[in-house]
Amino acid sequence: MNLLLAEVAQATQRLADAGVPSPRTDAEELAAFVHGVKRGALHSVKDADFDARYWEVIARREQREPLQHITGRAYFRYLELQVGPGVFVPRPETESVVGWAIDAVRAMDVVEPCIVDLCTGSGAIALALAQEVPRSRVHAVELSEDALVWTRKNVAGSRVDLRQGDALTAFPDLDGQVDLVISNPPYIPLTEWEYVAPEARDYDPEMALFSGEDGLDLIRGIERTAHRLLRPGGVVVIEHADTQGGQVPWIFTEERGWADAADHPDLNNRPRFATARKALP
Repeated sequence: MNLLLAEVAQATQRLADAGVPSPRTDAEELAAFVHGVKRGALHSVKDADFDARYWEVIARREQREPLQHITGRAYFRYLELQVGPGVFVPRPETESVVGWAIDAVRAMDVVEPCIVDLCTGSGAIALALAQEVPRSRVHAVELSEDALVWTRKNVAGSRVDLRQGDALTAFPDLDGQVDLVISNPPYIPLTEWEYVAPEARDYDPEMALFSGEDGLDLIRGIERTAHRLLRPGGVVVIEHADTQGGQVPWIFTEERGWADAADHPDLNNRPRFATARKALP
């Protein structure tokens, strides 16, 4: 075992003691970041090339600073995104939400599907859809100026139409024309603040996390926005907490102009997102 791998083993224990959920992965990711190699090549770093700054970043991770803030990058499906303070770090759970949306858009057999991403944050969802549905027209909106610093970096050079604004009033020019509305909005109840992981509670912007006493305030507003934007037969896809399974589909009722409202599980088989179709006239 070379020096770096021995240090990674010690770092893994330190991170585990600090309560970091994935200590070995994070210790290796940070070692690779500091030494400029891939995780699979850590064994190739010569002992003389060990960089003591490794222990500086391990100390930051021990304090539960997000791994992605330390490295400045987050991976989402086939994307590498720039992230940091002020923007919500995309989570793996959202990848299954996007996967469902991609399948739904492809099944529509629309030549140039129109897609709207509400509360885009880093731009992860919008960029993934633009990349994986090549002829789509993707529009995204974000309210926070702090988040937009990162969104603009990520969408630069892409064909995503990014705008600053409120998700509840966004895109009046697209009313009735959109094939799919997708959103990963804030959905944590204010009453759950103390139970949120430190990486999110202390570093993600509150605007991206909390939404009223039951966590569903913004989702209720997005329901109206989605109905306004979608064409008849268009689809809405919205992420929610696994504890909200069964609650969100009831927001998209037949009385409000929806059909086929349903919940869907993530890769851990927990209810993670709801979908509904705008009813035909």
